[in-house]
Amino acid sequence: MSRPDHRRLFDIASEQGGYFTARQAREAGFSRWAIIHHVRRRRFRRIRRGLYRLDQYPPSAEERVIAAWLAAGHAALISHETALQLHGLSDVLPQAIHLTVPRSHRRVAGRLPQGVVAHTTTRPVPEGQVVRRGVLRFTAPARSILDAAEAGTGPEQIVRAVQQVIEQGLATRRQLLALARQRPRRVEALIVRAVENAT
Repeated sequence: MSRPDHRRLFDIASEQGGYFTARQAREAGFSRWAIIHHVRRRRFRRIRRGLYRLDQYPPSAEERVIAAWLAAGHAALISHETALQLHGLSDVLPQAIHLTVPRSHRRVAGRLPQGVVAHTTTRPVPEGQVVRRGVLRFTAPARSILDAAEAGTGPEQIVRAVQQVIEQGLATRRQLLALARQRPRRVEALIVRAVENAT
């Protein structure tokens, strides 16, 4: 095995709020025993199986979301109310961290930390409905609104998010209506009403 590359691991962790997986550490040249050594020396903090954090890395507002996303694996997307909050849409304050994972990864859902809700899907989310921030993957703003509406987020929050997404140019009325047609009627009706009322 190659020598541990501390700079590479720091760069990986820096993009992830100080967090890294055991696999990422191995890719940076850290053996299992080297990871254990750094945990004992309190340089790394073990969060859960296979997930670590640089102990001295400054905290961030998004670190719980990052940790949940890493625990779910890179096939997961930050979605629903959590994506709305991180996109700065609506005033929603999620009671849980929402992730969307492929149905084939549903076993992962049972191993996620408490306070994380995993929504499974049989269809891959199209790349046009995915955005990236560093290494993190989110559902795009319009998709986030539709997912939250279907999951039962309050109509007033959905209406507010629709108005904001149109005002900020993050999605067009046409895009929202096209996505709404693929959802249950109650969701479509809510989005149509919100689009009509958007200034």
